[in-house]
Amino acid sequence: MPVSKTTNKKKIINDPVHGFISVPTELLYDLIEHPFFQRLRWIKQLGMTSLVYPGATHTRIQHTMGCMHLMSQAVETLKQKGYDITDAESEAVHAAILMHDLGHGPFSHVLESTLVEGVHHEELSLLFMERLNREFNGKLTTAIEIFTNRYQKNFLHQLVSSQLDMDRLDYLLRDSFYTGVSEGVVSSERIIKMLRIHNDQLVVESKGIYSIEKFLIARRLMYWQVYLHKTALVAEKMLTHIFRRARHLTQMGEMPQSSPHLEYFLKNKPTIADFRNNEEVLIRFAFLDDNDIMSALKIWMFHPDKVLSTLSGGLLHRNLLAIEIQDTPFEQEKIDSLKKKVKSKLELDNEEQTGYFVFTASISNNAYSVKDDKINILCRDGVVKDISDASDMLDLSVLGKTVKKEILCYPKSIR
Repeated sequence: MPVSKTTNKKKIINDPVHGFISVPTELLYDLIEHPFFQRLRWIKQLGMTSLVYPGATHTRIQHTMGCMHLMSQAVETLKQKGYDITDAESEAVHAAILMHDLGHGPFSHVLESTLVEGVHHEELSLLFMERLNREFNGKLTTAIEIFTNRYQKNFLHQLVSSQLDMDRLDYLLRDSFYTGVSEGVVSSERIIKMLRIHNDQLVVESKGIYSIEKFLIARRLMYWQVYLHKTALVAEKMLTHIFRRARHLTQMGEMPQSSPHLEYFLKNKPTIADFRNNEEVLIRFAFLDDNDIMSALKIWMFHPDKVLSTLSGGLLHRNLLAIEIQDTPFEQEKIDSLKKKVKSKLELDNEEQTGYFVFTASISNNAYSVKDDKINILCRDGVVKDISDASDMLDLSVLGKTVKKEILCYPKSIR
């Protein structure tokens, strides 16, 4: 088992968002030291968003450490209020939040549907957890049960995954800090202090309702200002199109040069069953990070294929495609006209190549899902109400509504 040989495992981490973070137990320290976890140092939390906000270069490992810190606060708060959380359960829920992002690929969500099609990062996180559990001789079994919501105390799972979990509380604060978008600042400490348990469900005391209102508004604003910012969107679309082209060339017997582990995923399209049944696939994935992608782009910008070289060079030098966003679908006549111009301007061979440069897509978001676990408010009379009923300010018909927008991308040179 890859347990660290370090004798002093009571480490303190200096985090710019939360201050000093303590590692609660030796098992958690050993988890952090594992290569699966250390890999998160080389994966940006916000994908291509640093092309918009230069400071947004923070990584998944910083976020995960922050989640662990907030989990410590939440567990301590609930224990002080008299709720029964054993030391073993505390360690397990900390381990669950530490491992929840292990399945992320390069640039986080960006290549999730391209590099490994049809395989969600949470499925891969679970496979990493199961592999680690074997290495740690079953010490992570309870953590996995909490992560998959199979543990007897449901509220522990809600601390890891819900509409008010430690994951969301950290990434809103952290992403706001590194982007400089102050609208994302939420009072995580106050929200955590207001947590209680009612019928095995996580609830918020009524005096914390204003912090929850601000949390939901901040989440909505951060999505449209940061997570779905048009420049980050077009950069992410370019990256996915680059890999579509690289995979197409590979299938044609013209595989572009890249790292061995990236080559494997260009040649193959492993399913979740492949990840489960062949450990080599998971290990290969564990060696992928942002550096593989950036190294490949630096090679591919000189590739003889015009589509691959143009897109790779454009992304590296921030010469991005133009992007338009509107509420309704774009007229086919406009799309066809743009494709005709691009085909002529770039001297492309066919319509298939043109589609890499002129394309449409849909984006959507809602700040509060009425279908998922609710954010429940515990009123003074003991009645539990959904935030949509307890709040006299929030209009959940707006916050709960899925907002859908259409995007159109094309080269700036044909404007």
